[in-house]
Amino acid sequence: MMEIALLLLGGLVLLVLGGEFFVRGAVQIAERFGLSPLLIGLTLVGFGTSTPELVTSVQASLAGSPGIAVGNIVGSNIANTLLILGVAALIVPVAVGRGALYRDGVVGLVAALALAAVGVFGMLDRAVGSLFLLGLVAYIAYAWRQERRVGPDHTAAYDKAQAFEEAHANGVQGAGATGLGRSLAFAIGGLALVVLGGSFFVRGAVALAEALAVPETVIGLTIVAVGTSLPELVTSVIAALRRHADVALGNVLGSNIYNVLGIGGATALLAPTAVPAEIVAYDMWIMVGVSALVIVLGRSSWRIGRREGLVLVGLYVAYVWSILPMTIGNTNAPTL
Repeated sequence: MMEIALLLLGGLVLLVLGGEFFVRGAVQIAERFGLSPLLIGLTLVGFGTSTPELVTSVQASLAGSPGIAVGNIVGSNIANTLLILGVAALIVPVAVGRGALYRDGVVGLVAALALAAVGVFGMLDRAVGSLFLLGLVAYIAYAWRQERRVGPDHTAAYDKAQAFEEAHANGVQGAGATGLGRSLAFAIGGLALVVLGGSFFVRGAVALAEALAVPETVIGLTIVAVGTSLPELVTSVIAALRRHADVALGNVLGSNIYNVLGIGGATALLAPTAVPAEIVAYDMWIMVGVSALVIVLGRSSWRIGRREGLVLVGLYVAYVWSILPMTIGNTNAPTL
């Protein structure tokens, strides 16, 4: 078990550090070539902060572990919505913008429904991957147009980038004076660390499932999903501590959209995989349900207070409990 723990912890550290180095290097390179801060935030920062999820899901799919690949996407969205948003709301009540809720919340719900439909009627193949990525491009283009109006109603894609930048004391953008060679080293080195970390993390997750005699889907939906979502947890908590809880909500909604359309799309395109039946039967619908729950909670009083935050965290604990007890020691048991 010590070797498994080292693989998981070491892989996770490499994923997180490599992802941050990659984003910093890529942003600095983009700045040197004159890309606008808004475009950088919506694309490089927005998608780059999801590299741990991307690399983990792609490598798990290539390794023949669809339970970890798809479980990571579905479990990350559930953890984002219940655990991360709940913790942020416990720190400080989250103000809910009407536009953000109706726009980004609905986009996240539609994306979750699309992934569920794929699970029911097909698989994550290259056609689906292409459609998902086109959907993400369309969403980013829409966010670009909205943000150029310079209004107070920011999109979730914008808030996701802002949350990441606020979590770093020195910021990510505005570092264009860094030499091109150093920026390239950051980007390439960071990407290498992410790939290596993803390999360790997936190997550790598979080994843990075998050691505990539980399905890989359970490990993917819990340990892998929470592990790869740690950057979102950190950025949302810091945003809440700085009384920017609205950014914390946007970070969660944006991450959910990027996870399904970006990570799901890229995984399907690079490493097509089947969606495990047990995830389709239960966890997909939990993901859809919590996506709708955020809209209902936000609409009720246009804020998610500490009471609602406690409910969200409690629901996450209940969800994890619901997929664990029946699977311990039985690799053939469903997650129902």
